[in-house]
Amino acid sequence: MHRLLLVFVAAVGASVFVLPRMDASPVVGPCVAPLQWEGRWVVYDHSTGRNSRAAVSYDALNQRIRVLQQHKKHTPCQRFFEYIYLYQSMVMFQIDQKTKECSKIALTEVWDPFDVPDNSTFEDQYFIGGPGDNIEVQEWSDRKPARKHETWVGVYTMKDCYPVQETYTTNSSVTTSTRFFSLELGISDPNVFTPPSTCQSARAERMVDLEC
Repeated sequence: MHRLLLVFVAAVGASVFVLPRMDASPVVGPCVAPLQWEGRWVVYDHSTGRNSRAAVSYDALNQRIRVLQQHKKHTPCQRFFEYIYLYQSMVMFQIDQKTKECSKIALTEVWDPFDVPDNSTFEDQYFIGGPGDNIEVQEWSDRKPARKHETWVGVYTMKDCYPVQETYTTNSSVTTSTRFFSLELGISDPNVFTPPSTCQSARAERMVDLEC
């Protein structure tokens, strides 16, 4: 499971439409998620009502993530950034996609991978989609018998253990929901984790995401 506190806020929290099936595979235990993948996500922040779409490169082997926000022409004054999270160095780079200005910010949260922890609680198993395009998934949480509510729920595919959706809550209030899609195994270009030369003289303050 992953609790990445993104500098930008986030993505469609719409529920996934599912069709239960009686012939679902038996539950054995949490699956093992891929260590490296690329794709896209949509993160939705329920406290602000804001959402963001981004291309993502995820490298658990080296504890690093690169997030490239996608441009939305209908959002006036919006600035778009590239984020490079380097957890082994506990630092994050924020790069303005247009001007290449760079901020270097110390990370305060330790590495928390996108996976299903061994001590997770099984919640449900079902198929997504309709006839002919079903994808079997499992739903897990950090719910424990002594606790009334879970603070994390993750949906992962049965076949390859790719993340489908993760939701975090705090004090029984939903904080963020993340949907993953178009994922592909591996890292096509490892250089995306290397900050540009403008980061050699990076500022220490985070840049705001609005120009006006």
